[in-house]
Amino acid sequence: MKRIVYVLAFIGAIFTGCNPVEDINNDLANQDNPIIGNDAFTLSSDDYAALVEQGEDEEPDYYETFEAFADLEDAKVILPPFLADRYPFWGTGSSVTVSFNLNDGNPEDVSAFVNADVYNLGNTDYPTSNSNAFLPGEDVEVALEGVLASEFATPAEGQVVRLSYNEFTGQPEVGLASVYGAAFPTNFGDFELIEVLDDGLEGMDDNLGWRDQPSYAEGSGFSGGANATEEWLISPEVDLSGISGLSFQITQEIDFLGDIALFDILVSTDYTTGGDPMAAAWTAIAFDKTIFGDMTTSEDFDFTAYDGQTVHVALKYSSTDSDSPRWRVQDFAVRTTGFSGDTETKNAYYRYSEGEWDDVGGVYYLTTADYDSMGENSGQPGAFNNFSGSVLPSNYLPQWLGINYPFAQEEDELFIIYRFFGGSGIGTVTKGNLYTFNGGSWSPSISSLQFGLENGVWIPDNTIRYTLTGSDYTLVASELIAVEGFEAAAENLDNFGNFNRTGGSTNWTDEMIVTALNIVLDNLNPSAEEGQKYVVTVATWAPGNSTEEFSMIKSSGEWVINE
Repeated sequence: MKRIVYVLAFIGAIFTGCNPVEDINNDLANQDNPIIGNDAFTLSSDDYAALVEQGEDEEPDYYETFEAFADLEDAKVILPPFLADRYPFWGTGSSVTVSFNLNDGNPEDVSAFVNADVYNLGNTDYPTSNSNAFLPGEDVEVALEGVLASEFATPAEGQVVRLSYNEFTGQPEVGLASVYGAAFPTNFGDFELIEVLDDGLEGMDDNLGWRDQPSYAEGSGFSGGANATEEWLISPEVDLSGISGLSFQITQEIDFLGDIALFDILVSTDYTTGGDPMAAAWTAIAFDKTIFGDMTTSEDFDFTAYDGQTVHVALKYSSTDSDSPRWRVQDFAVRTTGFSGDTETKNAYYRYSEGEWDDVGGVYYLTTADYDSMGENSGQPGAFNNFSGSVLPSNYLPQWLGINYPFAQEEDELFIIYRFFGGSGIGTVTKGNLYTFNGGSWSPSISSLQFGLENGVWIPDNTIRYTLTGSDYTLVASELIAVEGFEAAAENLDNFGNFNRTGGSTNWTDEMIVTALNIVLDNLNPSAEEGQKYVVTVATWAPGNSTEEFSMIKSSGEWVINE
């Protein structure tokens, strides 16, 4: 009857009050017996767009753009006001579980692998000179441990590193082999992006100069017309010590060519990563820039001037207000006589813990061959070797996992780390997700948080709801039947499977039930952290079969009533 009264009051308020909804909301939330709700839902695209109020002319915000939160703390801050609007009539004691995406991937643990430090093994890191890959029979694990020791000499506790390396799939032949290579967009983030001429644009609005595109790096000064800009893409340090007979090869496309002096492949022997490129000496590689109207792999250019030296390679792009060539670079390599043959790229993750590097299992980084195996046509992952908003990982990875892990067992888990193209303003980024094998198939995880409503405010809530089972009553009876003051009550519990609340020698008081719940919860969750909450439903005889709920919290190592 109480709810009917409020509905009638609301109808009357429409004609008599100025803010009837606000008044009714407050009344319903603060009444003695408010509506206690319990719900669970997954955020939709419309929900992400509604998280932060925006004007009609404003650009989509972070949440609408990525349909994700930056991390769990971000979700804990943003979701409470959203829940208040979604459930205006609910009162204290209500609970909602919200499922959502995190920007790096789900669950939050994946962030450590998505943001791992990356080291690509170079020619000198492999046991055999000029191989640029592990030969059959070479000890990969020992070599990788040596790389970690030399390249990460002062690691931080918990630091995660991904080592990327090549292995020959068969016995190699002697021929031209790469001693350093870069492929785009995969290695775009390894390069320094230096803005020499300020074009006045910043962040996601800066679409001039170098950008990582789905299958190449692109230099362009065109945006509604030609614009003046200059940006350099500078490689990491390339150590060519002890290597001779070098050549340079590049796969590129050059369009709208005007002044050929606007862009160059430059090499420096005195530049230092992080320094001023204008203070270093750079020499251009001479080549015919007019013959690359399509994506073409060049001949081997002479690179012997840099035999045995340490160099940086820069891709210098510039344009003017009247001349804007477009330069697309798919990859380039410094090569010498060595081993050649089919190779496969592999990745290994390591975490530094308590003074040593431990290899991390259960994590897999997708390679070019993996994307290609999912289809190379337009609209498939292998077309650009990444996923995107129109080529979703969830549409491909479950099937790919089923093919590559045919003997997976129930509840097997694997972190999959992959490349994701977020659009021209965002570029290609690394993301990941935890996939679990259940019921004969692989499925991605999704993050979630439970919120509870307390005094009109939604707060993150770790409360677990649990209903005692027959084995729980048996456990309590066996533990307490010989304890003074519990003998008769425990025997009655063992006989009937419920707590007698009618009085007499077999009666269970609230205090006695709390003792019983300590036994159950310690058995159920022995490693529960301080502050963990449970709402436990127990069967009672009152008289007649009934149930009661007890709100419990772990405090100072014991389970107590959560007031």
